[in-house]
Amino acid sequence: MLTQRKKKNVIKEHQLHETDTGSPEIQIALTTRRIDELASHLKKHPKDKHSRRGLLGMVNRRRKLLKYFSEKSPSNYKKLIKKLGLKK
Repeated sequence: MLTQRKKKNVIKEHQLHETDTGSPEIQIALTTRRIDELASHLKKHPKDKHSRRGLLGMVNRRRKLLKYFSEKSPSNYKKLIKKLGLKK
């Protein structure tokens, strides 16, 4: 589960300015963190179908955010992909 402290750390790492909490970079980073944590949960509990469905929804949401961000800012998109360790 993504705790308040972990969430604040991710936001601080990816924010553009001091009050930034909802830019595409932050949304993608938070979603990626949640996906990683849920994937590790599903390795321990492979029959948890409800969580697997939630994981697929998060992956689709991140895919849409990444598409939007790649069209909006291609150079920052490449930096973010490299920073998060995603394939593209």
